[in-house]
Amino acid sequence: MKTLDRPLDEDDRAFADFADIRDWSAIAGPNDDKSGPEVVRAIVQRVTAATDWQPWPLAAGEQIDPVLASWGFTTKRNSTIIVFPGLAFADAQNSGWCAYEIGPGDIAEAEAGLDAHWGDHLALATKYFGEPAYVGNDSSPTFLDEWGPGAGADKRHLAAWTLPGADFRLFSTKPTRDPLTSAVGVSYAVYIN
Repeated sequence: MKTLDRPLDEDDRAFADFADIRDWSAIAGPNDDKSGPEVVRAIVQRVTAATDWQPWPLAAGEQIDPVLASWGFTTKRNSTIIVFPGLAFADAQNSGWCAYEIGPGDIAEAEAGLDAHWGDHLALATKYFGEPAYVGNDSSPTFLDEWGPGAGADKRHLAAWTLPGADFRLFSTKPTRDPLTSAVGVSYAVYIN
């Protein structure tokens, strides 16, 4: 198993960007299975009307792919945020602890790494969003559905904050032997109502 342990700077900036949004309902869109240019244009219109985030530009002659159901934005803090009609997350690839190339004998070590670094992420999120509405982990026999139906699926840790028009969820991936989990870390997303 290999690990990376990086500062939480990218997550810090993304949390600040998410905390700037006073009401996520202005960004919410029809959360159906539609995709394509109309869906993307609607996302861009809603996000730019509610924030100062800049949408990714299209290159000259570039068309929006018919399979796309999301679009990316750059914030004033230089975060990259991907927005779907019912979800937003930061593309923070160089932040925090992660383990990868996990082998069958590495599960306990991966769990220990997640446990050791979870608190730093939780403290950072609490700095921006206040005390969470829920904090739990997979040691609880009812963890799978404690926050909501299936919310704990494939997770080792989960914390949730109720925001206007959304829930912010911080979670870690549960390492498993079968099927073998190849990588784990702490992630987060805004689930827009």
